[in-house]
Amino acid sequence: MFCLRLLACAVLVSVLTQSIEAAPPNGVSSANSVQSEITATFSIIAVDPENHVCGAAVASKYPAVGKVVPYVRADVGAFCTQHHHVPKWGEPALDMLQQGKRPDGVIFELLKEDKDAELRQLAIIDMQGRAAVHNPTTAPAGSRYWGAITGRFYCCQGNTLTGREVVVAMASAYEETDGSLADRLMAALIAADCAGGDHRGRLAAGIRVAKKGVEGDWLSLHIDKSDDAVLELAQKYAELKHDAKGTWRGGQLPFRSPCPNRPMPTAPSTN
Repeated sequence: MFCLRLLACAVLVSVLTQSIEAAPPNGVSSANSVQSEITATFSIIAVDPENHVCGAAVASKYPAVGKVVPYVRADVGAFCTQHHHVPKWGEPALDMLQQGKRPDGVIFELLKEDKDAELRQLAIIDMQGRAAVHNPTTAPAGSRYWGAITGRFYCCQGNTLTGREVVVAMASAYEETDGSLADRLMAALIAADCAGGDHRGRLAAGIRVAKKGVEGDWLSLHIDKSDDAVLELAQKYAELKHDAKGTWRGGQLPFRSPCPNRPMPTAPSTN
């Protein structure tokens, strides 16, 4: 009888140990319980370590995209979840980053038990400028073009794009724009939109910026539903008086459309 009790206790301890080891980080759902929606979009995340500022900007045909894709936290970093996005991952991803986990480690934790991992597009960056991105490798043909570019203190990514020029334009504009981090994020988003953007249309856009010493978002602007969301966001940004803005001409009044003659977006060839 004593041996049976000892064996039962050993089995119970083993089960509990395995459960603890397998438990996902707080706020991260197991693969079988993740609820997601398809958020085809393009976005950029970036940090300014010298001035302790981080931010993200996004645009999509998906409504109110600026409220469900980008997540930022002062002196921690930025995170985007898109294409079969999981908004409930936003804060836990930043929690893990704040606890010292590297960006690639955060993505590993989020996806390691996710049965739809290869449908996700995730990007994350910490305040050192270390970035990681995961592309949706099994995305259907309608979600092409998809891709990403990382550079010094930034990462830009997108899916359901008119072509690779969207991501290239976004990266180039961020690198070449003089101004604050918010200025450069806006310039990158506008350049991507002018290059074609989401091949389904231009419904929503948003920007979020956080700064050390400021609780919550330092800057938050959104266009939730529009026929030309990025340009409406750009005009709203130009009209705004805020310390997050710098000297970039595109963020000043009078507002000038950066690409008044751009064509309507169209899907690329999937061949």
